[in-house]
This record gives sequence, structure tokens and C-alpha cells, in this order.
Amino acid sequence: MIEDNIINKEANEKTVLVGLVTNKQPLNKVEEYLDELDFLAHTAGAEPVKRFIQKLEYPNPRTYVGTGKLEEIRQYIEDNEIGLVIFDDDLSPKQVANIEKELKVKILDRTSLILDIFANRAQTATARTQVELAQYQYLLPRLTRMWTHLERQRGGIGMRGPGETQIETDRRIILDKISRLKEELKSIDRQKSIQRKNRGKLTRVALVGYTNVGKSTLMNLLSKSEVFAENKLFATLDTTVRKVIIDNLPFLLTDTVGFIRKLPTHLVDSFKSTLDEVRDADLLVHVVDVSHPNFEEQIEVVNKTLSEVCGASTKPVIMVFNKIDAFTYTPKDPDDLTPRTRENISLDEFKDTWMARLGENCVFISAKERTNIDALKDILYQKAKEIHSERFPYNDFLFQKYDEDIVTED
Repeated sequence: MIEDNIINKEANEKTVLVGLVTNKQPLNKVEEYLDELDFLAHTAGAEPVKRFIQKLEYPNPRTYVGTGKLEEIRQYIEDNEIGLVIFDDDLSPKQVANIEKELKVKILDRTSLILDIFANRAQTATARTQVELAQYQYLLPRLTRMWTHLERQRGGIGMRGPGETQIETDRRIILDKISRLKEELKSIDRQKSIQRKNRGKLTRVALVGYTNVGKSTLMNLLSKSEVFAENKLFATLDTTVRKVIIDNLPFLLTDTVGFIRKLPTHLVDSFKSTLDEVRDADLLVHVVDVSHPNFEEQIEVVNKTLSEVCGASTKPVIMVFNKIDAFTYTPKDPDDLTPRTRENISLDEFKDTWMARLGENCVFISAKERTNIDALKDILYQKAKEIHSERFPYNDFLFQKYDEDIVTED
């Protein structure tokens, strides 16, 4: 693992955030993305104190924002002793070098921030290897700017100096490490595959969803385990598998890493073995934070990622709308003739929209308050029983007898 953390967590580093309004990214989306970037920064140990937003047709290829906005950021940094600037979009190596030259502070983009969080959160050897691979893949094209102390050593024909030689040496070292880490992950994939085969033919259920929607809390409730859960993004990186028994039916429940907008490609590729748990699942439990102002967009992000990365778009899905205890709305004044917004819609009204079409594949709960958990268990039992019955049809009479006993007892 690359040991040096990007953010000084002990100093609670003061940070400014930078976003861009474009034709494809309106102001309300930028503000929402910066809210998420703020949460990511706090998770990493930084302290965002200011936001800068500029409207451009497209990012400045040299400095991402315009010259005037960059000067405004520089002045604020000098006046307030800021040590870190985080940009909401990915920056090219050239952009990072130019911005650092102008601002003279540490520059991060969204990907490097997420990588820092992942590096801090990884606990098992598997997760550490996955994160390390993603870090080196991200670092490789950015080597040049790491050797600015040798910038006077010009390269080119007849001018090949020690600076360029050192860069080439480091590039070769990193390529060797990337190759070695990929081989380690292949070995891990084989081990994980054997482990999954050794679990027998038990029904496999995977918890999926956006990051920080309560998957680990729900995992602890259903499996009576102690999976780490915290109100921070990416609290869980390591895949956890537990055997769960509801009534007389056993199945395997897997807690997976959460998804997020603009998830770095390097991380998606590196976490293949983790996502294999989703690929091999018989049933997906899609957990949603229904209290989030844009939970419907988060659902789209997860569905798109599952379809593109995991090939899991055809698997049966139970939609679990969590955090109903935190859902709030403001009823619209009858005299207010302006169109209603998301903040004016109640949970009951949401339930009567597209959610109503989900029927029995939908349940509303609060994992924190343990509200409606029994209803979720009933749905899980019925779905897992259907899968089990298809796999072991000769066991059907056991379920039938058990269900008759329950009716008799009632």
C-alpha cells in the first residue's frame, strides 16, 4: 500500500471545494455533487470551509476554471491559510501541475480523494491489494509532476538528464508493481471462487446500494453480526458473508461496497473480486436512503453500475427503502400556485407513484429504529424459498408442512 496519506487527518486540514456549471451539469446538480464532495472530504479528515462555483461551457483545458476564478481562489487561500483544494471532477496531470503552480497548495480531484478514503478504510489483505492497484494505476500518468525539483534538467536529444531518467525508472517500478498486484488479485479471485463453490448450493443474497444508505446496519440486524457501520461514506470496503436463518430457511447474506457517482474506473476494475459476490448472487437487496433528496438518482447510479460492471440487471431485486424515520417534507401552502418540488411530496405520495408497481418486491423500513424489519424478513423468506424450491424441489414438502404448522399455531 502507498503509505503516505494524501490528507493530514490529525491536522483536520482546511479545504476549499471547486465545482463547474456546464451545459451538461446545471447549478442544482453541481450543488448536490459538492454536498457529496463535502461529505467525502469530512470522511477523509478534511474540513471544507468554502465553495467556489464557476459557469463555463466546458472545463478550461489548462486550469479547469478560468483565470479570474483561479485568482479568486488563490487570494482566498492566502487570506485564510488553506492547505488543500479539492475539485469535483477528475483533473488531467497537466491541469494539476498548472493549478499547483498557481495556487501553491495541495490539489486533489474527486478520484484521488476517494482513493485516499479507500486506502484508509481497507482492512483485509484483499481490500488493501485492490486499493493499492488502483492507486498505482492512478499515479502512473501523473509521475511527471512529482519530479518538479528536477525541472531544470531538460530532456530531449542530447539533453537527457537525471530527472527524466528517474521518471523512467519510477515508471518501470510502478509498472512492475501493477503487474505483480494484478497477479495477486488473480490468485485472490481463484481463492474467492473456490470459497464460493465450497459454500454449497445455499441461496445467496447480496446487499447492494449507494454508499451510506445503511447496508451494514441492516446486515447486522439480519445476521446478528458486528459488521462495522458508521455514518460516513465507504464505511465498509471488505465483503462480508454471513449465514442467516429466517424461520427454517438458511441462506448466505453478503454486504458489499457501496456505489457512488463518478466512481473511479481504477476502483471498479480493482474491486472485481468483491463485485463477483454480486455476480454470483441469486437475489439482490437494493437498499435505498429514502430520506435523501435525490434518492431516485442514486437508484439510477446503482442500477447503471450493476448493469455495466456486474451484469446483474436480470437478477431478481427487492427494493428496501431505508431511513423512513429521517424522511421529511414541507407541505405546500394551498395558496402557493408555484409547481411542487421534491421537498413538498410526502412519503405516502411517493408510495403511490412508481413504487406501487413494485408490489411485493418493495418494503419501507428503518434499520436504525428497527421499524418494519419483520416485513422485510417475510419477503426475504418467500423469495429465498422460491429459489431454494427451484434448486431442491424435493424439499418442497418440508416448507409446506412448516407453513401449515404456522397456520395451525395462529
